[in-house]
Amino acid sequence: MLEKLFKLKAHKTTVRTEVIAGLTTFLAMAYILFVNPSILGATGMDKGAVFVATCLAAAIGSVLMGMIANMPIALAPGMGLNAFFTYTVVLHMGYHWQVALGAVFISALIFFALSLFKIREWIINSIPLPLRSAIAAGIGLFLALIALEGAGIVVGNQATLVGLGDLTKAGPLLAILGFFLIVVLEARRVTGAVLIGILVITAISMLSGMTPFAGIFSAPPSIAPTFLKLDIAGAFNVGLVSVIFAFLFVDVFDNSGTLIGVSRRAGLTDEKGNIPAMGKALIADSSAALFGSLLGTSTTTSFVESTAGVSAGGRTGLTSVVVAILFLLSLFFSPLAGSVPEYATAPALLFVAVLMTSGLAEIDWKDITTAAPVTVTALAMPLTYSIANGIAFGFITWTVVKLLTGKVREVNPALIILSVLFVIKLGWLSA
Repeated sequence: MLEKLFKLKAHKTTVRTEVIAGLTTFLAMAYILFVNPSILGATGMDKGAVFVATCLAAAIGSVLMGMIANMPIALAPGMGLNAFFTYTVVLHMGYHWQVALGAVFISALIFFALSLFKIREWIINSIPLPLRSAIAAGIGLFLALIALEGAGIVVGNQATLVGLGDLTKAGPLLAILGFFLIVVLEARRVTGAVLIGILVITAISMLSGMTPFAGIFSAPPSIAPTFLKLDIAGAFNVGLVSVIFAFLFVDVFDNSGTLIGVSRRAGLTDEKGNIPAMGKALIADSSAALFGSLLGTSTTTSFVESTAGVSAGGRTGLTSVVVAILFLLSLFFSPLAGSVPEYATAPALLFVAVLMTSGLAEIDWKDITTAAPVTVTALAMPLTYSIANGIAFGFITWTVVKLLTGKVREVNPALIILSVLFVIKLGWLSA
């Protein structure tokens, strides 16, 4: 049956290899079980329900990817998108989390349509590679600010906006220790480095009496507080147009980059470098995002940590199905997830930020017409506390600078249209 479903022999793999690969991928991305409830919980959402929604969304998404596209790529609520959901849409813009879930649903619906009608390629090709790198880096810097603030390392300051926290307190010190531990373990190529870092700091916190021990195993919490609680009608508010676009935009590029990177690593591309199953993979991905919003979590997307499983030999969708099974088993670890303090998840966020900002190394910094929009995009996200604003400022700056310096070939109609829409949004609709 497994041979018929996943074509193991054709991909030169075995059931044992796929199971090991699935376990490896799960350990590399299991930190999302602790981080996602912590982030979304700041909106007022029930953390127990979010934990269940995270497990189920990851399981459903991974199964869809495995069964529809037969690719060794696991899915879960995406980092960066969950931060945008919480800190920009809900806490900064003031919308209720139910409305934010509605925006996630609408963006996923649009993504599904784009995947179905193959418009995605046109959108991706219209955005210059430097801007794509800048968006990823900006999200990374945004996550870094959230991590440092959550750990108490960076605090508010009326005179300078931000300042250094009290590093004599245990929370910031444990967060710093956790970050060092994750980086060292990752450098030594230890599987599950991020997860180990979170668990070690949580254990130290419990043993020192800073965090109460709530247990490890129990029946899953109720998902009722978040299940089908999305407000789709409220998400059609004019002010949420840019929010829906930001969810869609980041999801499209995040997915595409992950699919391309993991597929190349696994040798699943053809002689031209194309991915034969790309269309099916995008349909699975967008469907997973729809299910995630219904369950009660931010956008579900492909995880780049899937490369860990591919490195362990994963080549088919069986790897993804194994990940899905492990996420379902994780439903019974809710007490442990609820015991993880914020300064234990902050190092994981900071580490993800490091990975996301590495794309800036590919920028041609000698070309000021490229360097300026990239810098504006990356800095605007953390400094305005909004991924949507960063994308808007980046697009506008790129279009204006390139046109005024005569580099018309580096600007296409899609960029011009989007830039005009962003100017209208920032100049008038925000007033």
